[in-house]
Amino acid sequence: MPFLKLNTNISLSEQQTQQLLGELSRLIAKETGKPESYVMLEVAGGLSMLFGGSDEPLAYLECKSIGLSPAQAKSLSASLPQLLEENLKLSRDRIYIEFSNAPGNFWGWNGSTFG
Repeated sequence: MPFLKLNTNISLSEQQTQQLLGELSRLIAKETGKPESYVMLEVAGGLSMLFGGSDEPLAYLECKSIGLSPAQAKSLSASLPQLLEENLKLSRDRIYIEFSNAPGNFWGWNGSTFG
């Protein structure tokens, strides 16, 4: 049930996208304690984006999960930018992350909800 959406103005090759998807999937599963089989990701590169009046490389992430705790959000606030810094040479101060803790009864899957 964890979902991570990554939007960036950095153009990504198919190989970069696939590598990033795999690394992000493992990271989200580890950090949230959820099975990787429940993790969903979306990566969009080459978008027209502006941050602080500049189009220098940037990223916006949305991370949602049932039971996401403040401690997990804080940990992900460190580990996600580190991964993006290593893979995309993206500066940590050019990344915003929005976290959401979704109640199980508002997360649908397989014809029902988790609540």
